[in-house]
Amino acid sequence: MRNSYALVTGATSGIGLEISRDLAKRGYNLILIARTSDKLNVISKELIGKFNIKCDYFSSDLTKISAPNEIYDFTKSNNYNIDVLVNNAGYALPNAFHENSMEDEEKCLRVLGTSVIALTKKYINDMISNGGGKIMIVSSVAAFAPASSLQSLYGPVKTFMNRFSESLSFYNKYGITSTAVCPGYTVTNFHTASGVQKEMDSVPSFLKKSAKRIAQEGVDAMLKGKKVCVPTKTWKIIVFLLKVIPQSVFSLISGLLAPGRYDEV
Repeated sequence: MRNSYALVTGATSGIGLEISRDLAKRGYNLILIARTSDKLNVISKELIGKFNIKCDYFSSDLTKISAPNEIYDFTKSNNYNIDVLVNNAGYALPNAFHENSMEDEEKCLRVLGTSVIALTKKYINDMISNGGGKIMIVSSVAAFAPASSLQSLYGPVKTFMNRFSESLSFYNKYGITSTAVCPGYTVTNFHTASGVQKEMDSVPSFLKKSAKRIAQEGVDAMLKGKKVCVPTKTWKIIVFLLKVIPQSVFSLISGLLAPGRYDEV
């Protein structure tokens, strides 16, 4: 019997934690990836006890260029076959572009972009050999929104990730699908960690969705092989509007939809 697992990055909090719980509930064995060993240990024990699955973990900092290789080597050395790859880890820089150091920009882009590509490149060859696999890339509604003054690289790299995920459709013939999951505002510690909790607090409550709901809709879409998933009807409507309304109209409502993100620098 194959030693089949789903691997989730950023698995100790927010959407990543809820994705891990959702997959465990569905019977998937798990490999959890995050920076903090203590949290990984606690969550691993929780999932094993509650859902009677196999679960292991590996502490890794995806800001480091060596991290994807180290993660892959860990799974290979333990004979863990990764049939589901969830690229969820992410954060954003709080300041305007001119205030961030190039080192900080590179680290952030590594987590949001190049580590996703590197992990996918590592595991896709195994998926081809094994006859299929599922890939999820947790993106953002920011991929569809106009460029913002705050977190100026976040939206562009998420747009890039959507296009990258779309390009993986050429591997459908091997039984491999990739789904870009694009949530709107989600109640997690992401905004506090990224230094924009004040802006998040100003967002109307009807725009804020639970991480559990985002995870469930995202996993459903991934298992169905959908290319793009925008969880919740609210954000599906907003993304549609973002695609059709003129920039001038968006400027009038940007203060409601994205407090602080379109202020002058």
